[in-house]
Amino acid sequence: MNSVIDGKTFRDALISASNVLSNKKKSVDELNVFPVPDGDTGTNMSMTIGNAALSLKTLPDDVTVGEAAAETASGMLRGARGNSGVILSLIFRGFAKALKDQKAMTAELVAESLETAVKGAYKAVMKPTEGTILTVAREASEKARETANSSNDPLIVWDEMVKQAEVALANTPNLLPQLAKAGVVDAGGKGLVIVFKEMQRIFEGGTVTAADQKNSAGPTVTVDSFSDVVGMYDTEIHFTYCTEMIITKCEGCDSADALRAYLETIGDCVLVVEDDDIIKFHVHTNDPGLAMQKALEFGYINLPKIENMKLQHETKRKDVGNGYATAKPEKKYGFVAVAAGSGIEAMFTDAGVDSIVRGGQTMNPSTEDILRAINTCPAENVFVLPNNKNIIMAAEQAMKLVEGKKVCVLQTRSIPQGMSAMLAFDPDAELAENRANMTAALERVSTGQVTFAARDSDFEGHSIKKGEILCMENGKLCFTEKDVTKAAYKLTKRLVKNDTSFVTVMYGADVSDAAAEALDSLLKRKFSNLDIAMVRGGQPVYYYIISAE
Repeated sequence: MNSVIDGKTFRDALISASNVLSNKKKSVDELNVFPVPDGDTGTNMSMTIGNAALSLKTLPDDVTVGEAAAETASGMLRGARGNSGVILSLIFRGFAKALKDQKAMTAELVAESLETAVKGAYKAVMKPTEGTILTVAREASEKARETANSSNDPLIVWDEMVKQAEVALANTPNLLPQLAKAGVVDAGGKGLVIVFKEMQRIFEGGTVTAADQKNSAGPTVTVDSFSDVVGMYDTEIHFTYCTEMIITKCEGCDSADALRAYLETIGDCVLVVEDDDIIKFHVHTNDPGLAMQKALEFGYINLPKIENMKLQHETKRKDVGNGYATAKPEKKYGFVAVAAGSGIEAMFTDAGVDSIVRGGQTMNPSTEDILRAINTCPAENVFVLPNNKNIIMAAEQAMKLVEGKKVCVLQTRSIPQGMSAMLAFDPDAELAENRANMTAALERVSTGQVTFAARDSDFEGHSIKKGEILCMENGKLCFTEKDVTKAAYKLTKRLVKNDTSFVTVMYGADVSDAAAEALDSLLKRKFSNLDIAMVRGGQPVYYYIISAE
């Protein structure tokens, strides 16, 4: 008699795969060849599957495979972050479609699930690139179909599928020259292989792997960017209470490093930042009282916030429909924009944006974050401005979940493109005309970004060392520098063309007002014929974001 994979086994396999990917996310992140700090692949995929694992843990042992697959697809879709997370969610949506109303997964259903998954994933990507997670999934699917034609055992089909996925992953450098030059395989493909292999182990009778609670290091955070970053951690729930507070430091208190070390012993997802006067911290723990007691050793506690994340998630899961009250339309048009930094958020609000989704580079918001903003926007027609190429797919998936509104996701890949689109909006024009005019406007903008190298890299002919200043023109790395101000000036010079009239420079959380004023003076002296505007954007990651129109 041939084996089958029942719902309980499928449930446990996904939970275990989520834990393993969380444990290995740093190693997957390190495969990224692009040196710019971003919403790294391993982290995004881990947070995506982690959102599904939370729901799966509530399912009973007598769950059918169809029910478990449906819960997986729903959780991943709503928790999807970044392009890699969205693609992973689409793959498991294919499983949900093929396994609908099924009690167990047979060999034929393994093959059918993967075929449906690959079809949906390729269809969702505007320009599919081979040598990526898509290739790994496609070749794995082809092997599953070949094996299912000669075997009725789903374990044999899955085993052969995993072997081919590993072969396809190893071949990705032969399909993408930048991978070969960096000596790595595709990060998204690696994440998918980790998931499939761990599922295979559970299918074969293994026990669920536990999550490593210490694997919680995140991006560099400042006091100013703290509130923009903490939300990205709150989909990873291994402890119950999200605990966050501000400490007014007492004279002679220990370094915040001592507080961080202690918090890591009682929980995970630890963030601790300080300046001369305050310490801010965030931790997931089962005993927030211990965190508060330790905090008192460093000074006075201000604005403590403690939330039961498991209770919140369970409440949300039981909600009917999208889980959010859809705002009644009060006007014809509304706007949702993704942004990080108080100054940039204020710019969008002043331009007429109704809902700001905090996020951007390194902080890719989930599909559910964007869906919530769309649903609470009180308009019949909602324009969504992702303002980052790695957020567009999540926004498009959110659009498909919306009911009762027309939603248009504009292809804005930067903050300047988003602002230009907003300024081109005409409240008296129809939706199609506005979409065309706003798209034309965003395409006229040249965007410059000054940031730093997150890793050593040999990228597109540039030998880059970690910490070097990187200058990007319209999303492409153009040169490196040692000095931030010099880098910003040289990049502006590249952006300015004969027909340029306006230059807007947004300076980030890590740039002082004095440094920004010095750059402002330099630019006005060198480009006296242009209208130069300096804005305190307060954004993380980018020292400067420059717009030339």
